[in-house]
Amino acid sequence: MDLIWKGLVGGGVTMLIAHLSKSGATWPGILPLFPTFSIIALLIMGARGDLPALQETCLASAKTVPAYLAFLMACYFALGVADYRLAILVGLMAWAGALGLMFLVPKLM
Repeated sequence: MDLIWKGLVGGGVTMLIAHLSKSGATWPGILPLFPTFSIIALLIMGARGDLPALQETCLASAKTVPAYLAFLMACYFALGVADYRLAILVGLMAWAGALGLMFLVPKLM
C-alpha cells in the first residue's frame, strides 16, 4: 500500500505540472522544486526509526542541489543550439557529472 501511495503522489505532481504548463511556463518550472521525492525518501527513512540515517538522507539531498543547478544551466544553454530532447540529455550528463564529482571523487581520494 505504501508504494501505491507514493506512486499516486508522484503521478499527481506530474499531472499538476502538465496542467500548469498549459497556462504558462513559470509554474511548471517552480513546481519541481516542491520536495516530493525528498518527502518520500524521508518518510521511508523515518519509518526505520534510525535518526542518524534520516539526518544523512537530509544532507545527501542537500548535496544534490548543485547537481540540479548544473542540470538546469546545461539545459538552458543547450536549448540555444540544440533540440529540446538533446538539451535535456546534455543536462542529464551535466547532472551525472556533477554528482560524480561531489560523491564519487572524494571517496576515491
